[in-house]
Amino acid sequence: MSFQSLEGIQSLALVGATGIVGREFLSILNDNRIKIPRLKLLASELSVGSTLEVAETELYVEELNEASFDGVEAAFFSAPANVTREYVPRAVEAGAIVVDDSSCFRLERGVPLIIPEINGALLKDFEGRIISTPNCAATPIAMALKPLQERYGIRRVVATTFQSVSGAGRKAVDELSAQTAALLNGKTSPTEVFPHRIAFNCLPLIGPALDNGDSDEETKVVKELRKILELPSLLVSATCVRVPTFCGHGVSLNVELMKEPDTLDVVSELLDSFAGVRVVDKPSGGIYATNVEASGGDDVFVSRIRRDYSLSNGLNMWVMTDNLRKGAALNALQILDTLYTYRRMS
Repeated sequence: MSFQSLEGIQSLALVGATGIVGREFLSILNDNRIKIPRLKLLASELSVGSTLEVAETELYVEELNEASFDGVEAAFFSAPANVTREYVPRAVEAGAIVVDDSSCFRLERGVPLIIPEINGALLKDFEGRIISTPNCAATPIAMALKPLQERYGIRRVVATTFQSVSGAGRKAVDELSAQTAALLNGKTSPTEVFPHRIAFNCLPLIGPALDNGDSDEETKVVKELRKILELPSLLVSATCVRVPTFCGHGVSLNVELMKEPDTLDVVSELLDSFAGVRVVDKPSGGIYATNVEASGGDDVFVSRIRRDYSLSNGLNMWVMTDNLRKGAALNALQILDTLYTYRRMS
């Protein structure tokens, strides 16, 4: 992954620095040797005083407060919704550009919902202060759909997600680990993060159930896809399932196209040539994307590409990505890099 413009940022605040996405954000900075002259690590008072290594330097975690954004040029938020709603306006008032990982602003008018490979051009003349990065399940779906949309048009999408526990945060990862170890040793471990045991189990509801029967997560996927792809009337059906894996979100994706697709080889080449998408698809040889291949990677992997003959112009595929990277931290860094690239050019 190449970041050409991030080092043009002189000061950046990371809200939620000790969280699972915040740590991944810092890991990507370290892996790419990106140095921000003034990097502020912000978290709740429970983490204040701890240190994290960034660019071979130990930085202290500071408490998030009203003065945290004084002199800050840009900020990335990966925090609970109540914290986001309180402190994003404070960051904006202080003059910072905010990239937010929560759902608080994604659907608001005037707030771009950005996947740089798809709609990064929206940042070319952007004069606002808040940019949202999409839901971690919506991002890989949109990446797989975009090249198909451009070539064939899309009539309907049915997405069933298989989402790892890291999407629910560090405590969820710890709960799966503890429950798995306990069960393998003939013991039990408490269930606190999820409403049911997650170890050796699948939970067919992510987030609260809404009055129409959909979950909050499923509604996010539907509405965000429409906004990202600029298809406000797109027919989308989503079912989101939490599965007992640590990292990586998978999606069983069924797409009805407006035009008849080309041969599967052509479709595969079309997807593989799209920036950020990688086709791994030789099922006869046991070659397809799993959580293992996706974890720690930057790409959206597509496998099991095949025709769906139960409907006209139908395709099935399996989509997989690292939800902490392209689903969150990596996409946020790409957003900042894209924004600053345009500003450097102007």
